[in-house]
Amino acid sequence: MIEFLIHEDKDTVGVAVVDIKAGKQAGGRSLHGKAKPKLKALMEIPLGHKIALQNFKPGDTVIKYGEDIGKVVAPIKKGDHVHVHNVKTKRW
Repeated sequence: MIEFLIHEDKDTVGVAVVDIKAGKQAGGRSLHGKAKPKLKALMEIPLGHKIALQNFKPGDTVIKYGEDIGKVVAPIKKGDHVHVHNVKTKRW
């Protein structure tokens, strides 16, 4: 089953297409390649929210839809929920 999508090959987060329960082995799919990654969700990931495809440290850049969407402000582990609590815009 597909639980998250990766829109561009350089994306560092996937987008949940269903609610993903913490502890679930979630399956993903790349829209532009043949990648079908699987990873364990470490947190609840609500529909439409981001799941980390890699580990991040503060200062790292998050890429979604092939675009820079912000900088990491708290450590993020692969499988974590990526949202306003750990990523902020670079505009301010």
